[in-house]
Amino acid sequence: MPATLASRSAAQPAPSQTPPDGCATPGSAVPVDYRTDPTRYRHWRIAVDGPVATLTLAVAEDGGIRSGYALKLNSYDLGVDIELHDAINRLRFEHPEVQCVVLTGGLERVFCSGANIFMLGLSTHPWKVNFCKFTNETRNGFEDSSRNGSLKFLAAINGACAGGGYEEALACDRILLVDDRSSAVSLPEVSLLGVLPGTGGLTRVTDKRHVRHDRADLFATSVEGVRGQRAMDWGFVDALAKPAQFAEKAREMALELAAQSRRPGPAAKATGVKLPEVERTIDTAGVHYATVDVQIDRVGRVATLTARAPEHDVPTDIAGIEVAGAQWWPLKFARELDDAILHLRTNELEIGTWVFRTTGDAARVLAADASLVVHREHWLVRETIGLLRRTLARLDVTSRSLFAFIDSGSCFAGTLAELALAADRSYMLDVPDGAAPCLTLSEANFGLYPMITDQSRVARRFYDDAAAIGAVRAVVGAPLPAEQAEALGLVTLALDDIDWDDEIRFALEERAAFSPDALTGMEANLRFNGVETLWTRVFGRLTAWQNWIFNRPNAVGAHGALKVYGTGVKAEFDFRRV
Repeated sequence: MPATLASRSAAQPAPSQTPPDGCATPGSAVPVDYRTDPTRYRHWRIAVDGPVATLTLAVAEDGGIRSGYALKLNSYDLGVDIELHDAINRLRFEHPEVQCVVLTGGLERVFCSGANIFMLGLSTHPWKVNFCKFTNETRNGFEDSSRNGSLKFLAAINGACAGGGYEEALACDRILLVDDRSSAVSLPEVSLLGVLPGTGGLTRVTDKRHVRHDRADLFATSVEGVRGQRAMDWGFVDALAKPAQFAEKAREMALELAAQSRRPGPAAKATGVKLPEVERTIDTAGVHYATVDVQIDRVGRVATLTARAPEHDVPTDIAGIEVAGAQWWPLKFARELDDAILHLRTNELEIGTWVFRTTGDAARVLAADASLVVHREHWLVRETIGLLRRTLARLDVTSRSLFAFIDSGSCFAGTLAELALAADRSYMLDVPDGAAPCLTLSEANFGLYPMITDQSRVARRFYDDAAAIGAVRAVVGAPLPAEQAEALGLVTLALDDIDWDDEIRFALEERAAFSPDALTGMEANLRFNGVETLWTRVFGRLTAWQNWIFNRPNAVGAHGALKVYGTGVKAEFDFRRV
């Protein structure tokens, strides 16, 4: 969990406003809107200079996404992270000349002091966990871009850097720290807040930066953290620079990173793709986009997400793709699905089951997939694949039950088949050939969209068994009816039309009756079987340890560390180990 080094003397009055929460029912708190653009930013500034873009964080104290707290000392909340997510995506698509992003602080002697503690102290448990999850995904996106030939990242730490601020830096490729005798990096969550530096903090310190565990222990229990030569010698940063040389050193390191990117760069004079606001309509029935439709059954606590195949043939050559721009179906679908997932996760907390359906012409999806594979080294196609990859990965870490219903009129083909492969269960209608729905895989299903385990969903499904994966790969491009899809292990159950309605009704009603906490634990365990990576460890710790600690009185009780922080009152702990 991120933390802030906001001064203990900066106590704030108790809020009189409604605490932050999700918008589970109409008429409750204002829904969170993840759509924004640079004209509406309050906290970030973007400057582009050749192959290097600089994102400067200067948080507006009165700019919280909810009322009741001030964002002091470059501390952040969900609204700050929403702007960061948008800014990175705009650099990916609108500025192909940019190869490296420098993140730095815009306040004097402060880089970023982490998540706002007063916000966390006010927030409900779901808000805290969803906030941390979105923060994780945005930072994981730095690393995803870097390792897939897109943007590189440099943290230019020009002041105090604590908790979530340091976790942001840890997600970058390299870290430069100003050597001014006072600026330090720290993870003070244990010492100040009684919680775990778990939003990528300790995980990246050990797994990514390979800081020795004893030094990490000392570091994570120190309010002050480490600075200067010790920070570099122990591996917490990569380079130091005196204040007078800091800007020059940051530019030098940024250009070194830029040279490692496969993006076009300034010399190529590539034209970027402007990202208009995602268009949607929200009404009592749900949320409606051009390529995704969400219908919400509040009584049954089910959201049905129907993904639509392209209505017309999609361009398959680079010239046509560039002309289509943000309207190119793979890019448009990725952006709309991403918005739908984020909207439902934050604003519809009681809608516990998501059902995936599809509709349209499978041939058009497969043609789009073929163009993604053929042109995957073109910068625009690479960025689109990256957005699809990160969007689909959101499903894997979403604490909702995911079902796929493959019935008449379905179009679970290629990229859309990933929705079925991501589901906890998939049901397929088995009827005579003339009316039989089919499941069709493409090359995109074999590594274009790896999960955070770095496996394809096909490989995860079969525990990397070469024979099972080979049998499935042998039928790429072939429409598979229910009997064959079930025999290959691609669906959970094939049902005839006599049983179909009753079976899916029972499945949904049964799921809705189970404990959501038990389901979240079960699903998280089953979705990530076998392969362990830095990202699965980050999300595993968030799901288990952070969820638990955020519920414990030592953190959130009346006298817990999060509740009394900044008041001058010492936290009271229950010292029994659990």
